[in-house]
Amino acid sequence: MLALTAPAKINWTLAVLGKRPDGYHAIQSLMQTISLCDELTFAESKYLRVASGLNIPAERNLVYRAAQALRNATGCADGAAITLVKDIPTGAGLGGGSSDAAAALKGLNILWGLGLSDTELAAIGATVGSDVPFFFAGPGARVEGRGEVVTPMPMTQSYPLLLVYPSFGISTAWAYSELSQRRGQDLTNRGDNLDNIQLLFDILEKKDFSRIQPCLRNDLEEAVAARYSVIAGIRQQLLDAGAAAACMSGSGSTVFGVFSDESAAAEAAVRFPGCWTRVVRTLTLANESGK
Repeated sequence: MLALTAPAKINWTLAVLGKRPDGYHAIQSLMQTISLCDELTFAESKYLRVASGLNIPAERNLVYRAAQALRNATGCADGAAITLVKDIPTGAGLGGGSSDAAAALKGLNILWGLGLSDTELAAIGATVGSDVPFFFAGPGARVEGRGEVVTPMPMTQSYPLLLVYPSFGISTAWAYSELSQRRGQDLTNRGDNLDNIQLLFDILEKKDFSRIQPCLRNDLEEAVAARYSVIAGIRQQLLDAGAAAACMSGSGSTVFGVFSDESAAAEAAVRFPGCWTRVVRTLTLANESGK
């Protein structure tokens, strides 16, 4: 039996640049994996089966879809018994489903003896979900296009984070649609569409806590917080609790706070009794396993 972990991610910055001809939105993002992980186990089987406890049809399960995409791309007809144990909340903006899909591709590549490279697996993953290719390039990377253009960035500093998930999920498609409706054609012409990814990367590498917040950006937070005011409230509470910076991750609804140490993050967690919270660390090449 083979076991793999699938780490969650945060978006340090997420700029939505405009809608592409293929209907997807073009983005620029600095993403990093964190020490919150799902776990997948793989065993040989005559049939392809996924046990996850998620109450969704197979065609919506990204692990199953990734397995089918791998079969279609390679012509492999083998089966597998895959068990997914979730710890990453769903609809949280933490990339859990995409990371699970990437781990499924990695695990089945080993189980089925396909010998595909990470580059080949990432290309297959891009057909399953826009964030999937990132999980072949982490722990830190610049992400562009619709998510399929990934440039690894060697992030060496690990930060304690407090994740606050207000116990409801956000549809990624809805968040992008809301932003488009709010901004209209101005998506590609906004004066604040500046590429600050390298600047933010340098600040994070120097652990310059005082300069992190001005560089954090998530365009989707504007649309999501307009509908769900709790998002802005969590963000402010994190700052009031001593976070050096706070921002919504991905399409939400998780908001993360950056703290100087894990004990300070844990103390802040008591301010959110109605929410799911977790103290985690950002992953680097030195602590990439998340365990």
